[in-house]
Amino acid sequence: MSDPGTTPEARFTLDAAFAVGSVNPRLYGSFVEHLGRCVYTGVYEPGHPAADADGLRQDVLELVRELGVTTVRYPGGNFVSGYRWEDSVGPRQERPARLDLAWKSTETNEFGLSEFMDLCRKTGMEPMMAVNLGTRGVEDAIRLLEYCNHRGGTELSDRRAAHGDKEPYGIRMWCLGNEMDGPWQTGHKTPEEYGRLAAETARAMRQVDPGLELVACGSSSSSMPTFASWEATVLQTAYDLVDHVSLHAYYEEIDGDRDSFLASAVDMEHFIESVVATCDHVRARLKATKRINLSFDEWNVWYQKRPNPHPVEDWQQAPRLLEDVYTVTDAVVFGSLLIALLRHADRVTAASLAQLVNVIAPIMTEPDGPAWRQTTFYPFAQASAYGRGRVLRVEVDSPTYTTARFGEVPLLHATAVLDEETGDVTVFAVNRGRTDALPLKVDLRGVEAHTVVEHLVLADSDPEATNTADRPDRVTPHTATGTAVTDRVLHAELEPLSWNVIRLTHGQN
Repeated sequence: MSDPGTTPEARFTLDAAFAVGSVNPRLYGSFVEHLGRCVYTGVYEPGHPAADADGLRQDVLELVRELGVTTVRYPGGNFVSGYRWEDSVGPRQERPARLDLAWKSTETNEFGLSEFMDLCRKTGMEPMMAVNLGTRGVEDAIRLLEYCNHRGGTELSDRRAAHGDKEPYGIRMWCLGNEMDGPWQTGHKTPEEYGRLAAETARAMRQVDPGLELVACGSSSSSMPTFASWEATVLQTAYDLVDHVSLHAYYEEIDGDRDSFLASAVDMEHFIESVVATCDHVRARLKATKRINLSFDEWNVWYQKRPNPHPVEDWQQAPRLLEDVYTVTDAVVFGSLLIALLRHADRVTAASLAQLVNVIAPIMTEPDGPAWRQTTFYPFAQASAYGRGRVLRVEVDSPTYTTARFGEVPLLHATAVLDEETGDVTVFAVNRGRTDALPLKVDLRGVEAHTVVEHLVLADSDPEATNTADRPDRVTPHTATGTAVTDRVLHAELEPLSWNVIRLTHGQN
């Protein structure tokens, strides 16, 4: 990227009268799959010095609370397409070990459904459960639902009580399978097959509990040959029975093309808008009144093309898989992806960062050792803390740069969230420029928040800097200087390659 010697300023105007929509707290969800070390030696490690009586690592739980995760999708992912939920309940010593075909691992089932709900209770996360529509189907889904949610008096609900959970779990949001369009998926389906199965499963689950929120599988990526036609075919059959359609997207730097990598959110926003268009097209065809919303229930930076540095044998227990170490550059792209989700908060009403611990995750651990924050931890935690309220419409006027994949792209990627109770506003902004600071001017004429509380920045002179077990605080946010409001205009300078959080409060400057 060749930024000009003197970068022109970027600007936009904020007006409380022009909003995208309100942020659903579920936008700040995450994902726990039985994959690699996400569960074992991640959230769960009996015998660890920080483990509680139930085997959950309290040092990890403390970081999860700090991260601000609102929901957690479980138990997969690809894992769910071979999931036998009955194996994961009851006395641990009686639970069978099984082959996990998705990740060629051995699953002990020591951590199961009750332990997952314990994790949710101790962290305040809402459970988001997936059902197996790969090797199982309608009957299994309603049996699992009855076990989880029925108050008692039936064989399955009484079994749950006998296992130690007298009160129902009350899980409201359910995913109807996972990535069923993918040939890699155990039990892969055609869109016609999956659409019918999803509709049948949804209809049966609603017979048990009409108030559930159900997520139909969308395309596993926008690059799939069946993208958009998959969604259209599935929704044509299941539209009236589901509430959300899923999206999955991962981004990485390919062949040294950092300029395009920094613009990954361009692809994410196009993906979202394309699925919205498809959903609304089906709505028009069916003359339906309700709108289908989006559950972006897998997203992250993931280096899928990198070889695994850890030796792994088939059928290991909890092997080291997908343990990406994130740089400052990755964190800036990650923050931009968060901005993309917020900019579409009117239709993206749930999202799940994949995953929570160790596996392409913001939190890392070592067995019998420490837990620490990756660089990507900070943008998520800040967005969850300050990105609650109404997303204001932001139309940026920004200098651009040229990318191989996306053409001309603005250096500035930004959004803003208004807290309607306090009138405070938080601006989230990324400078994609790698060499020059980006002057920013925001006209605040349409909001009452015009006093700077703080301007936090994640940036570093070394774009490859990371946090590790030995140096867990190598990369942390710092406070910018010089950010101020004059005559209701915010003036700031965004450091090169940076994620920025600018908090404004109601009052006079």
